[in-house]
Amino acid sequence: MLLRLDPQILIILIPALVLSLCVHEYAHGIIAYYYGDDTAYKHGRLTLNPMKHLDPMGSLMLLFIGFGYAKPVPVNPFNLNNPRKDIIKVAAAGPISNLILSFLGLLIIYILALVLPSVLANVNVRTFLEIFIQINIFLAIFNLLPVYPLDGGQIFGNMISKYNPNFSSQLREYGPKVLLGVILFGLISGVSIIGFILIPISDFIRSIFEAILNVIFYPFL
Repeated sequence: MLLRLDPQILIILIPALVLSLCVHEYAHGIIAYYYGDDTAYKHGRLTLNPMKHLDPMGSLMLLFIGFGYAKPVPVNPFNLNNPRKDIIKVAAAGPISNLILSFLGLLIIYILALVLPSVLANVNVRTFLEIFIQINIFLAIFNLLPVYPLDGGQIFGNMISKYNPNFSSQLREYGPKVLLGVILFGLISGVSIIGFILIPISDFIRSIFEAILNVIFYPFL
């Protein structure tokens, strides 16, 4: 749980987490708007204002148990130009936005190391950037798990609904129960199944980002 963290780390972590969640939800809304659904716009959700996106219960859950959520951006699939295909794009927008943020965070580290190493040497700056990168990679991977109500459930479920609607329906019905069970198991036993999934994938994604940046910055290193 976040409340057990060092207060100094908590002060750094919370703004990084809030920004990451707000961008994630905004990405869902703006892509839905682009493909014809203005529901998020009408509800005032096409903004990065945290007050529009943070959910009180979801925020408390983050603090007390380490898992939580923001308010899902409202989307009406029937307003989309091509509901079955476009809803997949809308669902994917959130995790993709987090991957972009994590890459940008790593890019900032490379730039600072090159032009302002004294700034990067500041412990708080370096800690914020590292937490920001890690949070966004974790958010992307977690939300891409093919389980409802996560974005991955929306993506996977809608991809297979055309070919196996019964299985897609079962995913919608049992997915939330499975996800809750896995989370509760981790809290009770101290063995995080989700962590076993997230950590190696996270390390792999970061290694890819670093390889790309090493190529880009090679002439300057």
